[in-house]
Amino acid sequence: MALEIKQSLKLSQQLVMTPQLQQAIKLLQLNRLELVEAVSQEVMENPLLEEIAETTDNPEGIDPLDRQASSDPNVDAPGTDSNKLMETEFRKDDPQKLLSGKEDIEWESYIEELNSAPSVPSTRMNSEELPAFENILTKTTTLTEHLLWQLGFTTFAENERMFSELVIGNLNEDGLLIASFEDLAKEAGLEVEDATEVLKILQRFDPLGVCSRNIQECLLAQAEFLIPRNTLLEKIVLNHLHDLEKKNYSQISKALGVSMDDIIFSTKIILELEPKPGRSFVTIDNTQYITPDIYVYKVGDKFVITLNEDGMPKLRVSSYYKSVLANTKTDQAVTKGYLQDKLRSAVWLIRSIHNRQKTIYKVTESIVKHQKDFFEKGVGSLRPMVLKDVANDIGMHESTVSRVTTNKFVHTPVGIFELKYFFNSSISSRDGAADLASEAVKDRIRQLVVKEDDNKPLSDQRIVELLKAENIDIARRTVAKYREFLRILPSSKRKKGF
Repeated sequence: MALEIKQSLKLSQQLVMTPQLQQAIKLLQLNRLELVEAVSQEVMENPLLEEIAETTDNPEGIDPLDRQASSDPNVDAPGTDSNKLMETEFRKDDPQKLLSGKEDIEWESYIEELNSAPSVPSTRMNSEELPAFENILTKTTTLTEHLLWQLGFTTFAENERMFSELVIGNLNEDGLLIASFEDLAKEAGLEVEDATEVLKILQRFDPLGVCSRNIQECLLAQAEFLIPRNTLLEKIVLNHLHDLEKKNYSQISKALGVSMDDIIFSTKIILELEPKPGRSFVTIDNTQYITPDIYVYKVGDKFVITLNEDGMPKLRVSSYYKSVLANTKTDQAVTKGYLQDKLRSAVWLIRSIHNRQKTIYKVTESIVKHQKDFFEKGVGSLRPMVLKDVANDIGMHESTVSRVTTNKFVHTPVGIFELKYFFNSSISSRDGAADLASEAVKDRIRQLVVKEDDNKPLSDQRIVELLKAENIDIARRTVAKYREFLRILPSSKRKKGF
């Protein structure tokens, strides 16, 4: 069979991701802080973009209510016709229209009106609302720094100090040693017996029990400093820690030949010890502060949605470079082409930001409409909802809704939540009642565990029975999965026993 080369024509139509569309999609999935950073970077790179200077005084003729309404994409700001100009959307049924840029919107006229519009003052926080000055400047000490500082007061030999530094450098967040003890001793040139003695000294550093190889060794290091010394406690930790975890106090009492009262007394002391000595040094570092992207307030019987635009640069096209572009001669093709490219980029950025704000507003408005009971009563009233419900409501594609709800938070009358939080799978109800969201069921399980008797904790099967009494049909394995997600221990480990 002979091979030959042929040429043929094929006509096809496909969606092309232009750089402008890629930028618009990227802006859509950024949160407020990331958007501010991206806009600031674009202002530095594009000379035709400039920020509108903001003043704290109220311009004459602008009502404070108009100022608040200016953050609402569906409300016209003073001096602009934003509803007329912001009709472009990322719709699933007309992608070519967005790519071609052949909308009925006069974007050049819009930019000119935006430049001539009076600047809306930003809201400044009072000094009383700001955090204390000393809380801003303070620097927390890490566990490693704290231990190295104490190591400086010791009289170790050179190899012992090297071993100590290796141990301190191989601790996890709980303050426990995660590297091989023998390997560290060998690297420092120490015998195992000598390294063990150095490790015991390190375990007496503050906090007590740090540098231990496991929880058992950590508790024993702390037990040595108890006054008076409790030998029964040390025996329980050394030989019966597994029974202590299961609350099997009778087995411990029988094995050690002591009364139950003595076992309970020693157990209460063990519960006051710290199994994770490094925990106090990571509390502040792990704190994550959230700035909401959207605020939802209840005014009367209605919910008002406001986008958080605090710190968001107000952009406009530089009038100076526009005049330069208008006066550039045709023979200066390179300069004119550069300015026209930057002008298109500036207009597209402003346009994409307005589309982003409008899309976020519409998605949040749809969520509030579907989850009205949640905003009034709390997590227990959360209804099952998927991305398709919101997409069909606002006439956009599910992927657009997914990008909008990614890494964005909303401030509600019942707390701060991520927009993704409102999308949940459904749990069937009995007797024809409305289905519940999985998050609502998780919250109900948490409430049942909080109110349980510490001496008789609820088993997973008992939780299933209580939920069925409330017309919630759920399997025992599902309760176990939700309990593990909530980081709730099994009933055998939640029981106090005394």
